[in-house]
Amino acid sequence: MLDGILAGLSTAIMPTNLMMVMVGCFVGTFIGMLPGLGPISAIALMIPISYGLDPASGMILMAGVYYGAVFGGSTSSILINAPGCSSTVVTAFDGYPMAQKGQAGKALALAAYSSFTGGTLSAIMLLIAAPALAKVSLSFQSSDYFALMLVGLSAVAAFAGKGQVIKAWIMTILGLMLSTVGIDKGIGVERFTFGLTDLMDGFSFLLLAMATFALGETLMGILKPEQDTRDDEQNKMSDLGSMKITKEEFKEVAPVAVRSSILGFFTGVLPGAGATIAAFLSYGMERNLAPKEKREEFGKGSIRGLVAPESANNAASSGSFVPLLTLGIPGSGTTAIMLGALIAYGIQPGPRLFVDHPDIFWSVIISMYFGNIVLVILNLPLIPYISKLLAVPRTVLLPMVLFFSITGVYLVSFNTVDVFIMIFIAMVAIALRLANFPLAPLLLGFILGGMMEENLRRALMISDGELSFLWERPITFSFTSIAAIVLLLPMVLTFINKVIRPKLAVKS
Repeated sequence: MLDGILAGLSTAIMPTNLMMVMVGCFVGTFIGMLPGLGPISAIALMIPISYGLDPASGMILMAGVYYGAVFGGSTSSILINAPGCSSTVVTAFDGYPMAQKGQAGKALALAAYSSFTGGTLSAIMLLIAAPALAKVSLSFQSSDYFALMLVGLSAVAAFAGKGQVIKAWIMTILGLMLSTVGIDKGIGVERFTFGLTDLMDGFSFLLLAMATFALGETLMGILKPEQDTRDDEQNKMSDLGSMKITKEEFKEVAPVAVRSSILGFFTGVLPGAGATIAAFLSYGMERNLAPKEKREEFGKGSIRGLVAPESANNAASSGSFVPLLTLGIPGSGTTAIMLGALIAYGIQPGPRLFVDHPDIFWSVIISMYFGNIVLVILNLPLIPYISKLLAVPRTVLLPMVLFFSITGVYLVSFNTVDVFIMIFIAMVAIALRLANFPLAPLLLGFILGGMMEENLRRALMISDGELSFLWERPITFSFTSIAAIVLLLPMVLTFINKVIRPKLAVKS
């Protein structure tokens, strides 16, 4: 193993490969900032270029593009509430409110530091534990994945304001319902398509995210009636604010970044989980761990709510290389494209990759650490210039967001019907926002719906249709128990506060 690490280090520090890291990070960051494109589009653009390079350089370039795009996706989430990719949707929950308060500089700086922390810690963990983690991820079965998704859904209370848990559950169920539209992957039957061929592929996550956040925010901005309010908000948002992180803020977010990085990395290791689920899980975890006064800040510009998903999604990006490189299993659409690139090079990813091609295996991992350094050096000095986007007049900015939202969705499917569906969903999203329904649980339910159904079907087939699979395996039982505790805890606390405490106060 030590010989392999040294071989990978010597490959990674070659001038050509260092240049590939820098080019990949720059290109990925730029493409990640454009709403709707994201890492899949960025890597797809790099594939023709990578064919002219040797395998190690090509993989290092694509890896740089991958975490550069995840890093850059937070910028558009924070500044204009238009997530660059699905894994940065959660960043918008608190990043955009911070920009509205005139703290865009601090939000972008925190995102940069959090991304660096998540990427660095995950690169170190990947270096130490990659072969061992491959065995752990192999031990996960369908029942374990289903129970893990239950844990993710049980955290829905984290996205609900005070007294809105029921509304959050309604939105989660709506998200689960939307995930069932299209052809059933198990038996190939059409579901809820109403005979429309355009709905056979279901809804894409990008379409839903763009409709509920980017397009919804833009239309809400157009609907605001008072010009003075718009001008005041515009002036406030165009102010970069201080990029300085105080000592108190550092002490507050440092444990958050470390916890979220660890959670994100291990979530990324699981095939099929990915950076998006890692970001949602970390956000929910940190909201539940936060003190009461800090918990109420979530969704309104909490620095904890910004740091948690940014650390987790970058850590998960590195973690997703474990199943790709050690098992040959792509954990996401992005790593599926990279798997295809590896096979095109004539290299079969799997358990023997770090034995047969240690230079490729270890150089990709080591280059991740260099990439995180490059990203911080590249992005921090650019924050004052990037934030100038806020100074763009609303009459220019809103049409730009509309253009990128519609173009991004159209480029995924090249289907004009998707654009009309997106506009319809955006109008429904506006009505839901006006009725004070949280939209984040809708996305969470949609993301987890397809994977939950698939793993539930497999688990039921193995257990002959019995629900006993939920408690037969220790891992499944542990996840199911955690989900039940997280689900019941808000109800128990409400009961204590409203019923038991008043009775005790009367007796005393």
